[in-house]
Amino acid sequence: MDDTFVRTVDSDWYRQRLSGTLVVVLVAFLLLLGRLYYLQVIKGSEYRRQSENNCVRLQTVPPPRGLIYDRHGTVMVDNRPSFSVSIVLEDAEDPTAVLERLAGYLGEEPKAFTGKLEEARGWPSFKPIVLKRDLDRDAVAVLEAHKLDLPGVVIAIDTVRHYVEKERASHLIGYLSEISPEQLKSGRYPLNRQGDFVGKFGVEKSYEIYFHGEPGSRKVQVSALGQVTSVLETIDAFPGKNVYLTMDVNLQEKAEEMLAGKVGAVAVMDVSNGEILALASSPAYDPNAFVGGITTDRWKELLANEFHPMTNKAIQGQYPPGSTFKIVTAMAGLEEGVITEDTEFYCPGHYRYGNRTYRCWNKRGHGPVRLIKALAESCDVYFYQVGEKLGVDRLAKYSTAAGLGMRTGIELEHEVSGLVPSTNWKLKRFGVSWQAGETLSVAIGQGFNLVTPIQMVALTAAVANGGMRFKPTLVKAIVAPDGEPVPLPEPTPVGRLSASEKTLRLIREGLVNVVNTRSGTAWWARLEEVQFGGKTGTAQVVAMEEEFKSKPLEETPYRFRDHAWFVAFAPAEKPEIAIAVLVEHGGHGSSAAGPIAREIIRTYVTHSRSAS
Repeated sequence: MDDTFVRTVDSDWYRQRLSGTLVVVLVAFLLLLGRLYYLQVIKGSEYRRQSENNCVRLQTVPPPRGLIYDRHGTVMVDNRPSFSVSIVLEDAEDPTAVLERLAGYLGEEPKAFTGKLEEARGWPSFKPIVLKRDLDRDAVAVLEAHKLDLPGVVIAIDTVRHYVEKERASHLIGYLSEISPEQLKSGRYPLNRQGDFVGKFGVEKSYEIYFHGEPGSRKVQVSALGQVTSVLETIDAFPGKNVYLTMDVNLQEKAEEMLAGKVGAVAVMDVSNGEILALASSPAYDPNAFVGGITTDRWKELLANEFHPMTNKAIQGQYPPGSTFKIVTAMAGLEEGVITEDTEFYCPGHYRYGNRTYRCWNKRGHGPVRLIKALAESCDVYFYQVGEKLGVDRLAKYSTAAGLGMRTGIELEHEVSGLVPSTNWKLKRFGVSWQAGETLSVAIGQGFNLVTPIQMVALTAAVANGGMRFKPTLVKAIVAPDGEPVPLPEPTPVGRLSASEKTLRLIREGLVNVVNTRSGTAWWARLEEVQFGGKTGTAQVVAMEEEFKSKPLEETPYRFRDHAWFVAFAPAEKPEIAIAVLVEHGGHGSSAAGPIAREIIRTYVTHSRSAS
């Protein structure tokens, strides 16, 4: 093979290699040029926006919520750190796709997050929309591992409410829930934004303006994916104010312990100023279930519960007062002059009025009865005759003066007013005239009468303190983070019982005999530590079927059992506290409600009295 042929072959090979290389280079150049065109022309505006966004942003720093203490400084509600996940729509190229991936990582349904977008319609695209609160550390780790797949998704450290005592005082304290679009639009929440939690019930709602505080801000640098790369400047949030309740946690704990397994309510009041020392409703609920947002299933479960745990029975439960109403009947009888302390009626166990026989709870009768004995032994026949002499309208007059039939004004929403019947009320309500025999039922706390436990404790406190009616109050002090107290109005009377001191002294004597004489209806509830006064009450719920009338309580269907009442004040010689106890379908006041009041008084004397 000659050299010319070899050179020719080599030349062709090099030429082919060079051509191939030039083609590769040309293709690469065209690809780069195409990519450059795509980035500069087609996606230029989008990346320009992201580039501009890849700089400084101002973020809101939510303020720590004020804490809640009892009157002695025991922490009832605290805050704890928590992780939340949000999305900034401006940083999410395809929010729907991002949320679907996020839902998959967290094991949630995508609609749980897309629904948040619907709620935040119209919200500025650069502001984060909170999707889920109170993530656990495992969930945070998963999201951190996939953050490149989740543009616009932001994980933040926040604080959430921690109800230290769980169910304790839940109806008094209340709970938080996410602010609604309607609340945001109302203008009453200028410092809040979508995703914030605000008070929805109890003291948490009533004192929202004090709890909230003032938000801070921080200046941060973010990447094109919305991830914070550095914090440039921080302005601290200003915490909310701390609220000290009038509640005594020892009394609250005892009240709830005694109500355990029952349906009912307890209210304890300082007779000198109206401060609420305990307010319990059973069954209760755990406000911690609302932290981060309660599940639909759990909410439905609470609403479907036949014993209504979400109802504050102390202010929303309306019940016939039973024999506790005899306090009002006695007051009206003495003040109107239809009886004196020496007026005597004979009780054979029944009272004939018209063509009907009205029974006394004691079928054997009480014999000759005067006022003190009538109160101590709760003689129905005595009070039938007092009521007959008074008439329903005079009973209504004294009931209204005692604060019945109207809201007390306690600083909680949804308080009901109860009912004081009268001739005009029945005519307007039913279009028929009042029947004289109905007054006899009203006089012993049956018939149309309806009261709430908070009304009855306020009435009992007024009887105990000499006639002054106070508005029930729940907050003893509000203190700013710097220790500066917020001025609060001094407790002032809202009215006075229509009764002289002599009348009230006689009633108190009768109530002390209820507990401290052998024939009293609550004799066995007395205490060695302190003498106290009280009044039992058994309120008929429905007309009991004949087959159950003679059967023991435990053999009577729950819905037919009477409500049990007990009101009390202690100590007898110089009252300091008043108590109202209501046990739904509990049977007799002396056996179902009396022991609860007795143990609360014992706790007050042995633990709380010296600390107040």
